[in-house]
Formats: sequence, structure tokens, C-alpha cells
Amino acid sequence: MATLPFFWKNSHLFILDQRKLPFKNFYIKCKTYQDVINCIKNMAVRGAPAIGVVSGYGMFLAVMNFKKGDFKRYIENVAKEFISCRPTAYNLSYVVDKIKDYIYSLNIKEKLTKNDLSKIFKKVEEIREENKKALQKIVEFGLKILEKNSCVLTHCNTGALACGDIGTALGVIIEGYKRGKVKYVYVDETRPYLQGARLTMFELMNAGVPCCMITDNMAGYVIKEKKVDCIIIGADRIARNGDTANKIGSYTLAILAKYHNIPFYVVAPTSSIDKNIKSGKDIKIEYRDESEVKYVNGKLITLKNAKIIHPAFDVTPAELITAIITEEGIFRYPYNFV
Repeated sequence: MATLPFFWKNSHLFILDQRKLPFKNFYIKCKTYQDVINCIKNMAVRGAPAIGVVSGYGMFLAVMNFKKGDFKRYIENVAKEFISCRPTAYNLSYVVDKIKDYIYSLNIKEKLTKNDLSKIFKKVEEIREENKKALQKIVEFGLKILEKNSCVLTHCNTGALACGDIGTALGVIIEGYKRGKVKYVYVDETRPYLQGARLTMFELMNAGVPCCMITDNMAGYVIKEKKVDCIIIGADRIARNGDTANKIGSYTLAILAKYHNIPFYVVAPTSSIDKNIKSGKDIKIEYRDESEVKYVNGKLITLKNAKIIHPAFDVTPAELITAIITEEGIFRYPYNFV
């Protein structure tokens, strides 16, 4: 993909501001770990795998910029800041904890050497490469669930922009089109950030995949009238029993899939599976500022004092999920990730 979601250059992390897509390519130059946190928190970068990898570079920036004091406590506090900025996406804490544990293993006291920095940066790059390889395996497994000439519906954005490489659900869909397994794609617009309208349509159209955007509340009609063969989504956090948190609206699609007797697939790396939690009841759902719903392109669309509920994610019960596809294979209900 020509438009890189992020890249490292001259000791700085450059993050593509996805809020400006598809109309403008603008990169935010991150000099500090706080810059990276702001990009994650304010949705300049989004998508669980991409957030994970970016947070790794953010941890490295924190190490680079360390001046003096209790180094271990400093890193602990930085890690907490990262994990709290988008609490639902497990890839974030997965990578942050991995980098934190590696830093601790180096037994750095107060003074960082060039060799220490080199080792930590290498670890970050290793995690990015692991993510890339996992995504490629995911897509190969995902192709096995598709029938020839499938009509697919997807939600939010799960392509290279969200993952830093080929993508999860959208990676399967795009590669499926290339191999004759996907003939048409319906894309939920995904309110209020419109990731489907702005990002998924952008990636599908650039790849030459026949597609059509629909508003989120058209999904039932489209599934019934347009003969959708399956629904494929990504995931932000998966519990041990398979309950899956994903962009708000995913649970609704799972219910529609059940009623219409079509498969509902979740595609995600194992770094999205939180084996510390038993079920979806333990997943913390992020609630975002109500202004994101009240305004569209800066224009107020309801009464200024209207009450708003704005959960960024919902949880789909495992029994509604036909299969979960990871780099380790295709898993079917009942799930038990240990």
C-alpha cells in the first residue's frame, strides 16, 4: 500500500493522520511519547494492530527522551499512560507490556547506553515484523472460509491503515477478490468517525474491488435484499471464551447474521486475544466524548444540550461468531483460548 500508516525516520515517528483521509495525506511528526499517545487517543491512528505497533515506537521515544530519576518507575508510568489512552484494544497493552518487560530485563538503572537504545529499538522492530508475518498468515487462513464469488459485508476499517500491513478482515477480502473468492463488498459507513466511509472505501477502491458504501442502519435491508453471503469483521479484544469487542455496531451485525443464517467471522491476530479475561463481561468498553456524535464536520446536528451515549465498542457473544481466524488457524465455537 502506497499510503503508509506510520514510519520511523531520523529518530522520529511519523503517523498518518487518518482523520484527514481520504482527502489529504498529512503526517504528524512525533518527537515524544506524549505525541504518540495524543495520536492514539485522538484517533489520528486507529485499528488495534496499528495502535499496538505504534505504541512500541512510543515506548522507545520515552526511553530516548529519559533525562534522570527513577528509570523503572518512569517506564512503569509511561506504560500506564499508553494502556489507559485506549483501554479496549488489547494489542496496545500487549505490545506495551512486552516492551516494558524487555526494558526491565536489561537492568538499566539511571544511565542509558547507545547499546541499550539499539537493543530496545531492535525489539520494537521485531514486534513490527511479527505483526506483519502474523497478518500474512491470517489472510491465508481467512481465504479458506470464503466460497467462490462471495458477496461480503464488513464493518469499520481493518485494512493496512488499521494494521500497519496487509490487514485482517479487509486483507482477507481484498486478497479474496484477487483470487476470485469475493465478487462484491458492502461497507458500513461506521458512525461517528466514518472509518468505513473514509478508510475502507478508500482502500477497496484503490485495490479495484467492486464495493458500495451503506449507512449503518441499512445493513439488515442489504443482507436480506442483496443476498450477502457472509459478514467479516476485525476485533479489538477477544476474551478466552471467544466473546469479542469490536467497533460499535458489530453486535448488531452478528444478530442479523444469526437471523438470516449467514456466517459471521472475526479476523484478528492472537495479540488481540486477552487470555487474562474469561468473558466479554470483563472487557472495559471505552466511552468517548459526546461531541464526536453531536457534530459532523464541525456542524452541530442535534440540540446542543441533548444527552448522548457514545460507547466506541460493543461485545459480540462467542455463540454468535461462526469462526475466529488468527495466524494460528481457524477456530470455531465453542472457543477456549488458553
